[in-house]
Amino acid sequence: MMTTKYLKKKINEFTQGGTSSSSAKLDTEISESLHPNHFTVCKVVRHGFPYEPTAMAYDPVQNILAIGTKNGSLRIFGQPGVDCHERHDSDVAIIQIMFLINEGALVTVCADNSLNMWNLRQKRPAILHSLKFNKEIITYCHIPFQSKWFYIGTERGNIHIANIESFTLSGYVINWNKAIELSRKTLPGPVIHLSDCPTDQNKLLIGFESGTAVIWDLRIKAAENRFNGAQPIRSICWHFEGRQFMCSHTDGSLTCWDIKSPSKPVSVTYPHGKVAVKGGKPVDPCAPIMKVEWKSAKLGDPYVVFSGGLCQEKGGVGTPCVTIIQGKNTTVLEMEYPVIDFVSLCETPWPSAENQDPYAILVLLNNDLVVVDLTSPGYPCFENPYPMDLHESPVTCVQYFADCPADLIPALYSAGSNSSRKKTNYSKKNWPIKGGQWGTGGSSDQEIIITGHADGSLKFWDASQVTLQVLYKLKTAKVFERGKQHKSLDGEEEPYAIQKVTMCPESRILLVAGASGHVLLYRFSKLEASCEIMTLEVSIIYEVEDPDTPETELPPMPPNSLKRNTSTLSADSTGSLTTNSVPPPAPPSPNPSTGAHKPSTSSGEGMRDGVPNLRVKSSPQKYTMGFQPDLCCQLLWTEGEPPPLVTCLQINSFYGLVAFGTVNGLVIVDYIQKTCLLHMGTPNLYGSADPYQRTPRSPKKPKVPQSLGDIVEQLTDNERSRQASGATAAAEQPNGICVSPTGNNAKKMKSVTDGKLTRNRSESSFTQSRSSSMSSLDRESKEGVQSLYFVESYARKTDSLTSPCLWVGTTLGSTLVIVLTLPPPGDQRISQPVIVSPSGTVLCMKGTILNIAFLNSNGGLITASTEAWKDMNYEQKEGEREKKKPVIQQRSRMSPSASTEMADRQFAIITSEKEAKVISLSSQTCAYRAKIAESSYVVVADVISMPNKELCLACYVANGHVMIYSLPSLRILLDCDFVPLTDLRVGRTFQFSAHGKALYQCSPTEIQRLTVCAEHSNSLHDMLGDLFIPCTTPEAPSRGFFKNLFSVSSGSLDRQELFGENSGKPSRSIAKHVPGSAGMEAVKAQSATVGGEIARTKLELIKRGEKLSETEKRTADMMQNAESFAMAASELMKKQKNKKWYQL
Repeated sequence: MMTTKYLKKKINEFTQGGTSSSSAKLDTEISESLHPNHFTVCKVVRHGFPYEPTAMAYDPVQNILAIGTKNGSLRIFGQPGVDCHERHDSDVAIIQIMFLINEGALVTVCADNSLNMWNLRQKRPAILHSLKFNKEIITYCHIPFQSKWFYIGTERGNIHIANIESFTLSGYVINWNKAIELSRKTLPGPVIHLSDCPTDQNKLLIGFESGTAVIWDLRIKAAENRFNGAQPIRSICWHFEGRQFMCSHTDGSLTCWDIKSPSKPVSVTYPHGKVAVKGGKPVDPCAPIMKVEWKSAKLGDPYVVFSGGLCQEKGGVGTPCVTIIQGKNTTVLEMEYPVIDFVSLCETPWPSAENQDPYAILVLLNNDLVVVDLTSPGYPCFENPYPMDLHESPVTCVQYFADCPADLIPALYSAGSNSSRKKTNYSKKNWPIKGGQWGTGGSSDQEIIITGHADGSLKFWDASQVTLQVLYKLKTAKVFERGKQHKSLDGEEEPYAIQKVTMCPESRILLVAGASGHVLLYRFSKLEASCEIMTLEVSIIYEVEDPDTPETELPPMPPNSLKRNTSTLSADSTGSLTTNSVPPPAPPSPNPSTGAHKPSTSSGEGMRDGVPNLRVKSSPQKYTMGFQPDLCCQLLWTEGEPPPLVTCLQINSFYGLVAFGTVNGLVIVDYIQKTCLLHMGTPNLYGSADPYQRTPRSPKKPKVPQSLGDIVEQLTDNERSRQASGATAAAEQPNGICVSPTGNNAKKMKSVTDGKLTRNRSESSFTQSRSSSMSSLDRESKEGVQSLYFVESYARKTDSLTSPCLWVGTTLGSTLVIVLTLPPPGDQRISQPVIVSPSGTVLCMKGTILNIAFLNSNGGLITASTEAWKDMNYEQKEGEREKKKPVIQQRSRMSPSASTEMADRQFAIITSEKEAKVISLSSQTCAYRAKIAESSYVVVADVISMPNKELCLACYVANGHVMIYSLPSLRILLDCDFVPLTDLRVGRTFQFSAHGKALYQCSPTEIQRLTVCAEHSNSLHDMLGDLFIPCTTPEAPSRGFFKNLFSVSSGSLDRQELFGENSGKPSRSIAKHVPGSAGMEAVKAQSATVGGEIARTKLELIKRGEKLSETEKRTADMMQNAESFAMAASELMKKQKNKKWYQL
């Protein structure tokens, strides 16, 4: 006995790792050219707004912007098309960013008390140095312009100094007890500001949170003046002359100090506070002013810009705003989201420049980036060219098409530009962030990304290049009537939220599933049209019987074979076709089962039954150029239970059919005839071939239809005679056929619902059967449809001809085949019904079926046939079709309704959560099998093509691995640890597409694109843009004689002498230097640095040559003028030489 079990175990282990049949393997020999060196996982670019931003910095010479986030991500933006994303090794917040202006580097300060030097002179920025503080917490840092030393302030109030090149500390330290007055007994608090005087580098301004400011003399190592404020300080800024500075406080006040008068501030103002007595406090409290900037202007008064400070209501929070004060003019710019930071963009990087002339204000909000134009009247905003409105409404689903027809993107762009209204409130100036340079390479693929949103809108993006460009926006909510109490099926206030979306790029037919159990079909048109939307109301039905039998009763075993019959059924459906939003009277409903869980959904009108969740507009609506609605399928409420959630969509424009699966059943719709062909619970799709032992609710009750075949058997003779005209073609099928159920049998059906079902919209696609503790009966009652595929294939083992089929994958690991009988094209396709019939084929695997694909005998992918796009509105306008009748394009090939003989064999590639199988058709033998995940599960799987047209199976596993298998042998080609499934959003939006490309939503506001193709990864360096462009730094502003005479400057400061080796050795316990781990990027960075230095030297030489040429020209002109003057003087002397004195 033990020997038999051991042999079986060894045989199973052998067959699971390779082929299950040697004969199958011999029959499926296909040459495979893909190897492991063809694959690698590489991130391409990240789109969208940085999620949870915490810091911002701007390089005024290079004109590039850097934004840091809470999870350690760093985004760097240049001109549109220049976008770079990097990330720290750990998920720590970036609290401050500082550019080394025009030097191709920046420093990030993180919440783990580390400073990181990033090199920007390469395509992919990398960390060159890190400095980790051990005993103190970093609160503020400052890098003086064109300095090799920078200042580091800590929470204890100490200031350390570090070298930029070596990233090591200096022995020069400013301790808090030396900076404050000796009489003070308490700590001054954390350092919140550090800056050197614009006109005197020897003076360092130190701001403490407690309200104290100190001017420190670096040479004599002592405090020159101390300024004690009454309120805590939030920020400090210098006046360009270096004689005054301004502080912002927590009580909404601004104080101005003179550096020579530390005893009393020059002025104390509350910009937004109502002060009863001059010089007093405001009547109502004001919000803190978090930051203030003081900028000079060539013409007019200087600018004072600050964030916050508005009056607060009692117990309330001030409105986010940015205030601009110039002279007596005060402008308040209210923001939609909280202000994180802002920066004034000036013409010169020198803080001592008399003409700073700010031309824009860059405002970083919690969910947006706003740039204000200061040079235009009214301070309008610039139109943001970056795709930062990706999250304008929360993203709920994503679809990626990496190989679209060449004419699709121009058509969508034309539709979008035609429908969008021109916004006139934007600035007419060019976008000010214009740094960097585009990459030299690029992809020739036509790529489109479709994002579905919570408000029911769809956005179409052109992803052919590095940046995203919005093409077209579609609002699906316009189809429905607005209601105040509309909610989605999961109870949230998002009834129009998009759950699933798919598109046929060739025929330009769009299929959208919403959160209220509705499925919309759109057709693309270049003409405006006024049309009435056809509505098809559908219920998923299954057997309902009272549980009179005990729960412990054993279920009967299913029959060994599927019962066949030759009865037919017409295309009439229990789904009713209507052209308005008023549902027809519902038939009497059976009493609900007393043992089933019934969620309470009653309202003032009583229990909802036989009605949709939303109402479609009844009157004809006008639609502009673009996607126009053609059909709306709505799942209905039944006995107070909401419609099931849609889990998958499939469309075939060649057949004219749409199929969508739900958490409990399947619906097939003929969108040409606007009829429902099938709507049935998943257990009933098996018929008598159900492999699961499902307990009947009550064997005592009269039999109700169990499956497609049983429904056919129970049709009355009257029904058969009434539908005989539509069943002629069906009677010729040998194995029995049927279409959707009709008649009185539907009255004994109800919607499959379960109170335990997960209703979360974002998790419904792959969290329905995760629990290992769920009983088998519970799992079987919750069986849903997870994958669908239209194809011409062999439906049964005995078939020698292919026929149109729909392959259905369920959440219990079953794959079912439904045969489709289509009438011939032309008028017969419009008048005769489409008939569906069960094939009896059931293939079982472990885990939910995620993907189904087919290969021919040569290893090529068998794709569903499609129709070419035709504008129905144009044809109707020109009289090329009959009124209200769609035209089916005449096909050059044989009609799919007539089975096509194929000598070649087919192979079905079926992938589940646990394994993948290659099934040889029509024998239905397993040629190859591979275990993908044992302790984890596959989240997404797809058969994709590589640039060389070879196919492979790509899988994303919940443990974070991306795995690639060859086809059909299922050899492992790549197993890379990429990103773990810590956020369900990643699994819900992960998409593989053609040519080895993929994407996923990495945060609520961002989408990450990646590639698994090594060829694309190697060319990525050329495709990405350059962040650093060598250019000359603007010259320092010239100061007149009197300004230098009365300047507060005490001469130039030699920081190397003060902070270098002469300052002593720093304590080793304060901070630790960590060299960067850039690898090959560091070598590239060095080469880029050398190239940059050569280019800079070349520019300097050219500039010097021009100056020398100009000097030589001036010298030659002076010599010529001198010679002319000498000749004139000589002639004058000769004339006057012989004259007497009285003749002069």
